[in-house]
Amino acid sequence: MFDYLVVGAGFAGAVAAERMARFYGLRVLVVDRRAHVGGNAYDHYDEAGVLVHRYGPHIFHTNSRQVFQYLSQFTSWREYEHRVLASVDGKLVPVPINLDTVNLLYDLNLSSEEEVETYFAERAEHRISIRTSEDVVVSRVGRDLYEKLFRNYTRKQWGKDPSELDAQVTARIPVRTNRDDRYFADLYQAMPRHGYTRMFENMLDHPNITLVTGTDFRDVVRDVEYGAMIYSGPVDEFFDCRFGKLPYRSLRFSHETLDMEFLQPVAVVNYPNEHAYTRITEFKHLTGQSHRQTSIVYEYPAAEGDPYYPVPTPENGALYKRYAELAKSQSRVHFVGRLATYKYYNMDQVVAQALTLCKQLAEASDFVAAPLPSRKEVVSVPALPAAAV
Repeated sequence: MFDYLVVGAGFAGAVAAERMARFYGLRVLVVDRRAHVGGNAYDHYDEAGVLVHRYGPHIFHTNSRQVFQYLSQFTSWREYEHRVLASVDGKLVPVPINLDTVNLLYDLNLSSEEEVETYFAERAEHRISIRTSEDVVVSRVGRDLYEKLFRNYTRKQWGKDPSELDAQVTARIPVRTNRDDRYFADLYQAMPRHGYTRMFENMLDHPNITLVTGTDFRDVVRDVEYGAMIYSGPVDEFFDCRFGKLPYRSLRFSHETLDMEFLQPVAVVNYPNEHAYTRITEFKHLTGQSHRQTSIVYEYPAAEGDPYYPVPTPENGALYKRYAELAKSQSRVHFVGRLATYKYYNMDQVVAQALTLCKQLAEASDFVAAPLPSRKEVVSVPALPAAAV
């Protein structure tokens, strides 16, 4: 008899299982149909001995002290600030757009934030309302930068023109008028020092947790007794796609190892225009690993395959609402995570959502045991901004 059956061993499921087992003293069964823990954040050493992210780069960043403090129980950190370049017109330019992006693309010599702001304002297209991803960009920086950096990349990534996508897709990417070339501006920016997989293994290493991988939860759900379920898989699959499939974008990865120390100057180079792939990631920049060879991955967006990104359109949002209503009727099933709630969450947002869910369930539950003491409950957190622990 388990108190909870947790479906999925990615961020949502692992956090929920860890809290229920370690903090609330409950018995938890975790089931994941992949053969490993960590979900899409899973990393491993390839045949050359380079630590790689099997499902594309995962860079941890958050403004939440609570989330960073929580994860610090299970990993030490390597300080890392992510930088991305885009290959445009034969040049490598910083993304998000900043002062140097404009100067490099147009052979200008702008030197102040005021000059850059004026440059954008002179080219921006007026929009009465900001509804689509195209509206977000052209109303801020104008048509040419939109065409060079955003439009084709978005069409490849999402299989739709930015004019068809909700504003949230491109609104996630800032536009800067200074020389700040960091991809994120969060207070905490770091990578798990020994990798994501080690962090997940530490999270799930508890006598109250039983872990089963390589198994679909439907194959075991009728054979085990449990009090309630925490589900982090695709919400439409849970209901056998009763109203039709919710669209997700998938990715195809092509991994390579090269006989050189480094291929590119930063971890990620975007290719908005000429190529079928969207970006190349070089993992040693992320991990800090010293190795005479380097491993990279090409990313090719796809319509079919494992679900990665909910596609944010009004039509898909309306379809999801129908599934959300069904989910509310499941008193013994609780939905959490990007796929289960059809939201384009970052990793830290999923962690926060899972922590909140566990607290709510504990407050409402009749069978919550007394908290178990743990030497990992008291942690120290690096000073702001995040430094290596």
